[in-house]
Amino acid sequence: MKKWSLLVLLFWAITASVWAQKTDHYLLKNVRIHTGQGEIIEEGAIAVKAGKIVELGLTKELAQKNYKEQIDGQGQWVYPALIAANTQLGLVEVEAVRATLDFREVGYFNPNIRSVVAYNTDSEILPTILSNGILYSQVVPEGGRISGQSSVLRLSAFNWEDAVVELDEGTHLWWPNRFQFTGWWAAPGPTKLNEKYRPTIEGLQLYLAEAAAYCQQEAPEKKNIKMESMRGLFFGDKRLYVHVNEAKAMLEAHQLLSPYGVKLVFVGAAEAWRIADFLAEQKIPVILSNLHALPRLEHDDVDQPYKTPAILHEKGVKFALSMQGSWNQRNLAFQAGQAVAYGLPKDVALAAISSNVAEILGVSEQIGSLEKGKAASFILSKGDLLDMRSSQITAAYLDGKLLDLDKDKQKQLYKKYMDKYELETPASKN
Repeated sequence: MKKWSLLVLLFWAITASVWAQKTDHYLLKNVRIHTGQGEIIEEGAIAVKAGKIVELGLTKELAQKNYKEQIDGQGQWVYPALIAANTQLGLVEVEAVRATLDFREVGYFNPNIRSVVAYNTDSEILPTILSNGILYSQVVPEGGRISGQSSVLRLSAFNWEDAVVELDEGTHLWWPNRFQFTGWWAAPGPTKLNEKYRPTIEGLQLYLAEAAAYCQQEAPEKKNIKMESMRGLFFGDKRLYVHVNEAKAMLEAHQLLSPYGVKLVFVGAAEAWRIADFLAEQKIPVILSNLHALPRLEHDDVDQPYKTPAILHEKGVKFALSMQGSWNQRNLAFQAGQAVAYGLPKDVALAAISSNVAEILGVSEQIGSLEKGKAASFILSKGDLLDMRSSQITAAYLDGKLLDLDKDKQKQLYKKYMDKYELETPASKN
């Protein structure tokens, strides 16, 4: 009888555990909520139902309501899921192995290329990115002058169709460099004028004029796939992301593209601080790439890349922070923290990797901040998320579902060798 009783109890315990994992209606309470919009709720609570945030407020108020499952956050800090812009996540696996690279196509003008169909949800890089609080990414193609269309995707999904947050939300144009930098970072050579710059711009101008003329036809007799994919730009449905770093080149890009009425976003924008007033006046958002870099010009301040976010904020420019590539995206939050050390307010730094990114990418109605009606995608940390010394992410929820952060291969290897040599991990000590 005792054995049967134990089996029954074990059965109900397993059933209850499975039910708890599948329930889509719960309350996360006793947490410090950073909404991503500059607001902090002390001793707060988040109510989730069907993957959406249904209530946000104080624990003492929401805990009294009828939520069958209530999760005690034990004073941890809650942040909105971070969004990595301008990445090749899911398109690159091993950079030194060409067969694992799927972010570049042959050809010069490829507006019809879609990065989303090459997105690999089984990439071993993705769990390492998830572990640092980045749950969404803008996946961008490269190659040629117009490289194709990006999409905003979840970093945890069964296939690319399930991963989609916003499909083909923008087209990417790689503006030519006015100058050529010779040598390398340890031994820079002389800077030369790019003689192909003007002919390249003229060719781009002709292509845009041809595409605009084509798109004015509602039903062309002979369809051109490449031109058809440009329609969203001229009708305001999509954004044009112009990858450019030089201040003068940004001004020329605006001059060339503004007659077409496209929604401009400058990506890279290392010298955006030089024309911050112009960008604010024209309301052109910026996605800064990799603040952990040397200044572009010899006479620039050595810490200019670190100061740029604060300058843009003071001038009223809408901006986001990003890191190029794939695996290094995991340091995105710490890059924002470095900008704080150089004058950027902490709430603005958080917005630059969450709500600001969502606004620039056109997905702010779904993700980017912790608000009623938005996706219940957030992360829990025992310390300041932007501080690499104290950040300790303990849990992540994507559309209300708890993610398994132990799939991170680096964590698995760490535990493997700690166990091999019978050493105590920080978790086992606690």
